Amino acid sequence: MARSKIFIADDHKLVIEAFQKLLESHYDVVGTATDGFSLLRAAPPLKPDVILIDLAMPLRNGLDAGRQLKSTMPAVKLVFVTMNEDPDIAREAMRQGASGYLLKSSVWEELFQAIRLALKGGSYVTPSIAQGMEEAFTRDPQARGTDKTLTSRQREVIQLLAEGKSMKEAADVLKVTPRTIAFHKYRVMDNLGIKTTASLIQFAIYNHILIG
Repeated sequence: MARSKIFIADDHKLVIEAFQKLLESHYDVVGTATDGFSLLRAAPPLKPDVILIDLAMPLRNGLDAGRQLKSTMPAVKLVFVTMNEDPDIAREAMRQGASGYLLKSSVWEELFQAIRLALKGGSYVTPSIAQGMEEAFTRDPQARGTDKTLTSRQREVIQLLAEGKSMKEAADVLKVTPRTIAFHKYRVMDNLGIKTTASLIQFAIYNHILIG
């Protein structure tokens, strides 16, 4: 029986090498990439069954690259392996068709479980992240709703940015990474059709996210 094919995308070569050594006795590792553009160029011709993909990659982040891959390779299974513990980002990854979301701090068995479930058409989310996703939905049941609905975290980000804080300062307040702040900012701008930060601040004032 032919072995399933795995592609690994991560901006740290040590991580790629560790995954290769771990997986090669069970799967065929057919390719690797250290940035989003390389992933988009290299993966399709190799026709992997599963792509292990990090969120924080240069040139094209993992979420954007994954969305593009799913549009051109709908059958491919995406399993995100990341340091990012934000349940909103995990939920967005799963909404876009990911089959798995786990942390780099997870035990190795979780990685194998995520791959096995993905290959069977199922999905896997690290338990702590899954709990956070459920709690976020409980607090804000419209968080999965239309593009015009802001999640609680998005409102926090927009308020801090509208108050004049930099992405790093907002990240320090919310105890997340600047990449997470950027993700929420540009997600809101894209959903609302807002093109500039100035327009985003006007939106915040008009909607009483920031009192002008």
